[in-house]
Amino acid sequence: MGQDNSTTEVMLAQEQAVIRRGPGIRKGVEGAFGLGGETEGTLVLTDRRLVYVHGDGKEQDIKIGAFSQKHLFFTDVESLNSMALDEASVEIPLSKITLVTGHRGEAVAPKLEVKWTEGGGAIRTTEFVQQVTGGSRKKNLNDWAKVIDKLRAKQVKIAPQSLAPGGDTLEGRILGVLGDMQEKGSLTIEDEVEERFKVDLDPDEVEAACGRLVSAGLVRKFSPGDEDPYYRKVSPLGDDDLSA
Repeated sequence: MGQDNSTTEVMLAQEQAVIRRGPGIRKGVEGAFGLGGETEGTLVLTDRRLVYVHGDGKEQDIKIGAFSQKHLFFTDVESLNSMALDEASVEIPLSKITLVTGHRGEAVAPKLEVKWTEGGGAIRTTEFVQQVTGGSRKKNLNDWAKVIDKLRAKQVKIAPQSLAPGGDTLEGRILGVLGDMQEKGSLTIEDEVEERFKVDLDPDEVEAACGRLVSAGLVRKFSPGDEDPYYRKVSPLGDDDLSA
């Protein structure tokens, strides 16, 4: 069974730099020419709702191929309490969703189309388009549709989380910056902890603390090829993990 309303809401997945727009090819064409009224932010899935967080966005350039790059806008959501919602943000209770569909193809970016009802029975439709793609990703935004349907049918068991370390410990601070469900290397983790908590850290201390979080079952470690390892908070979705 899924979570009930007496329990704490749980963040299950997050996709940054998502474009929100009206559904259909026409809107996609309009957006390409700056006419579609698109916005860009972060899409968050919890056990109770789907939230598009527009808020106070950050900017980042990422490489696309060998000779080009894309300028992205996103919002850091490290916890549900940190979501900065503005008038362009959208909250959709899972109980109000009438249809959710994932789309992906050779010429179609992974996207999620959602229909839901508002007060008075009005039906609304929107779509969320993924921008950060790559061959190394195991899950994409289109994969969210199946999990959302299972959540609505209470067919997902949210895995119990191990007791988190205190927020005044290095492990607790690292877990905090990994709260956005994104994969991060130890240097990125070190920089984010230092910036948020105004401390100076030793890289070896950070690696050791990450190792303790891995041993405690709170964080997963990935070592792709010859690259430095990176870390991600363990997903509460278990086998339905939507992490990239």
